[in-house]
Amino acid sequence: MAALRRLRQCRPSGIAMSHFHTSSCASARQHYKMLVLGGGSGGISMSARMKRMMGAENVAVVEPSEMHYYQPIWTLVGAGAKTLTSSGRSTASVMPSGVKWVKSKVQEINPNTNTVRTDDGSEISYEYLIVALGLQLHYEKIKGLPEGFEQPKIGSNYSVQTVDKTWKALQDFKEGNAVFTFPNTPVKCAGAPQKIMYLTDAFLRKTGKRDKANIIFNTSLPVLFGIKKYADSLWDIVKQRDLQVNLRQNLIEVRADKQEAVFENLDKPGETNVIEYEMLHVTPPMGPNLVVKGSQLADEAGWLDVNKDNLQHKRYPNVFGIGDCTNLPTAKTGAAVAAQTAILNRSISKVMKNEKPDRTYDGYTSCPLVTSYNTVILAEFDYSGQPLETFPVNQAKESRIMYHMKADVMPHLYWHGLLRGLWGGPAPYRKLMHLGMK
Repeated sequence: MAALRRLRQCRPSGIAMSHFHTSSCASARQHYKMLVLGGGSGGISMSARMKRMMGAENVAVVEPSEMHYYQPIWTLVGAGAKTLTSSGRSTASVMPSGVKWVKSKVQEINPNTNTVRTDDGSEISYEYLIVALGLQLHYEKIKGLPEGFEQPKIGSNYSVQTVDKTWKALQDFKEGNAVFTFPNTPVKCAGAPQKIMYLTDAFLRKTGKRDKANIIFNTSLPVLFGIKKYADSLWDIVKQRDLQVNLRQNLIEVRADKQEAVFENLDKPGETNVIEYEMLHVTPPMGPNLVVKGSQLADEAGWLDVNKDNLQHKRYPNVFGIGDCTNLPTAKTGAAVAAQTAILNRSISKVMKNEKPDRTYDGYTSCPLVTSYNTVILAEFDYSGQPLETFPVNQAKESRIMYHMKADVMPHLYWHGLLRGLWGGPAPYRKLMHLGMK
């Protein structure tokens, strides 16, 4: 209400708002046809598409970070195959030209008044809203973290602050347990917690230390991987390489000074076990973005409540969502975001013409499971958990070509295709690849 009062004070009758330049009035009167919250992969790619659809001057992106990271490559950064520097570019360089970049953090979303408040107190109003705020990492939900990262031998590929610590712990490994964790929450890129395990195994073999290492993967899940076709191949690799997988084990405490990790047994409440480690890779618990969770836009669990077919909000028709912040029942990956951008672009163009969205998102997502420094199993699947493979080969087999695609082709496609709103996933190519096949 205060902002509305300011707005009225700023605009005497009969005088256009553009004639007033006081800062309080400027903050009170920001209005955009399309407001995008978040400058990650979903936010930047959709702002590029919206610029083409409605003109740059009608689009704004709210994003506080000066740097934009291609996070899927952090698996390889943690294993020393890529550098952290190569994964980042300035936000200014990826922001579509002419689109307004609001360098603030979203504080509050009010879909009833079509307004967003930022942490500097400004209020921005919108005609249409795309929420692309990602999810929240919760290292603090594990006792002893994040302060435990100050000790050596512990890292995490999920954060820009801790990914290099993984590589340091791997290089410093002498003998003992190398422990890898998977939390009891939804996570982004559900394959990543085990990819670093396979790379650690490969690195220790290469450096002659493998016979002195016990490699242990403690996962909260009742399965190694959610899609059976790929899980079967991964179990074969686990057996061949003598890796220890313990299901339904959830990390609850890290005693970094003693190099101990404490796990709870999810099938036997109250039962815990302590494992000493020489190297520990932590995948943090994750949860919904707190701003989304605290708004009218959230479902009961705190995720953005969108229609799984067209990404339109279930209760606010001028609000849309994309990526990790949503409650879409598919894996939270960059590949899912790419496929979603094409559907969402179509949905918005239809809604703006007062028509019904006519394209359906099938839940396509992909997880390139890195199994060594030159092999990948490329898992691709849909909402139903059925494989939805792009290439006319058995993608459950380890492949050198797929590794090259993950390490070299995909980053290029990300920076020059997805972020410019030119890549909407492999669906059109899949049809071409499978021509003539039953």
